[in-house]
Amino acid sequence: MSRSSLSRLGVSRVRLTAVFTGVALLAAACSTSDGSEGTAETTGDDIASATTVATEPAETANVITGEMLTIAELDPLPRGETNDFGPAPDYPDGPLDPEVAEAIDVFVPALFEAGRVSNADLDIISASGDARLGWILADLLRFFQGADVAGFALEDAFETLTGSEVDGSQPWNSATNQMIAWDIPAPPDYLEVKRSIFTLIEPDWEPLFDDDGDVDWRHVSWGGVLIDDRPLGDPAPCARGCIPALDDPAVTFAPGGDWYPDDAIVFGVVINGEARAYPQNIMQVHEMVNDTLGGRRIAIPYCTLCGSAQAYFTDELTTDEFDVDGFTEPVFRTSGLLIRSNKMMYELGTTSLIDTFLGNATTGPLAEEGVVFNQAGVVTSTWAEWKIAHPDTTIVAQDGGIGRSYPEDPLRGRDDNGPIFPIGDIDPRLPVQEAVLGIETASGTPVAVHVASARQLLLSGSELVIDGITIELSGTGIRAVVDGEDPGAHEAFWFAWSQFEPSTQLWPEDFS
Repeated sequence: MSRSSLSRLGVSRVRLTAVFTGVALLAAACSTSDGSEGTAETTGDDIASATTVATEPAETANVITGEMLTIAELDPLPRGETNDFGPAPDYPDGPLDPEVAEAIDVFVPALFEAGRVSNADLDIISASGDARLGWILADLLRFFQGADVAGFALEDAFETLTGSEVDGSQPWNSATNQMIAWDIPAPPDYLEVKRSIFTLIEPDWEPLFDDDGDVDWRHVSWGGVLIDDRPLGDPAPCARGCIPALDDPAVTFAPGGDWYPDDAIVFGVVINGEARAYPQNIMQVHEMVNDTLGGRRIAIPYCTLCGSAQAYFTDELTTDEFDVDGFTEPVFRTSGLLIRSNKMMYELGTTSLIDTFLGNATTGPLAEEGVVFNQAGVVTSTWAEWKIAHPDTTIVAQDGGIGRSYPEDPLRGRDDNGPIFPIGDIDPRLPVQEAVLGIETASGTPVAVHVASARQLLLSGSELVIDGITIELSGTGIRAVVDGEDPGAHEAFWFAWSQFEPSTQLWPEDFS
């Protein structure tokens, strides 16, 4: 596949406005960008003014939580999911057959430039017997699925190529899940093809696709929104439709947070003795906060799709240690891309991708320097119980300090029935969205602590220590402690932790 052939894709952006209209409408319903339903902008006149000074915290009543289910009471396989994708189809090694490579060079531009399916070239691709090309067909299905000629043609081609059926109700998810589960290698020049397709949607992704880096590009997909490239401190909404980070939000002490329901979820962080609660509904809209807490600069990405809020220290990398034009301090932003249903974040000044789950730079100048961002622990708790555990806590102000309002449930149950983006095969030991606390032991072993089982044990008065790591109650959540210090643990859905840490042990199952 030649760059000269694929460069023709660059002239078709106007044409894509019509092609992607249906996809964009679906994305708007599934995202929490500034244009999401029920998230109206306000002048802030009807909201109590945000402040960083407050009266003494008030006492709050204990909230009784719902029933907890231990691992023994859970179905090992989640409803509606399966681990049986069948055997992987055959694929060759080495370069593509020249006729197949030429067919791709013709087919992809024709599809995007004119919305025209080149049947002869698609037939060559689907009859090639090279299942590696399933990755390209799956990528195209992301943008051409549904009741149209291109979508049906791509579905038929994928089935012919792989010998496997595609679920017609969700063809892109179905095809991509199978490809991930089979773990078929990418075809030669795959990143070049993927870059050419994806930068039609968002030209500003170009630097993120500049090199292979430490990214499995097979698993990268579009989340339905564009890149957030606003400078630090810009409170304006994303005019083009990104998920806008919230920078240095205004906060109040607990009495000023009485607008937030006691039984609603917060993500709690404590640094150098200073506690702060980040309300889930605000985090669902912004999915990223850059803040200062306990005298430290931190960035908090929240992946709504994988139930994971994390806190990364961003003040350990300075311009004295790292010199790149445009870089003053690390600023985290949401790219609009996903990898196995996990958000892909990037550092604004260097346009380096950062693994949201692990904190290591995977592309760009930061990856070249081997940068890894350390984490602080994040506790998932109800607001009422967090206030009891941390009576001096602050909470992000009702308007975020930017004069907007936030619905109590921005997602409106979007993820209640499981992942809505491809994740491939799953570890069947827990349901996909069961909450675990992810930790790494001193010996480097990843361990997932089943939250409900741990809470039940701790509430009974027992202790829980795993390879020198003490698990403690914190609000209605749990946290990890090592010699009185915070090792940077966080909760996540089981599918997310287990796919990024496939060798993980599971407590209590593996510790009986």
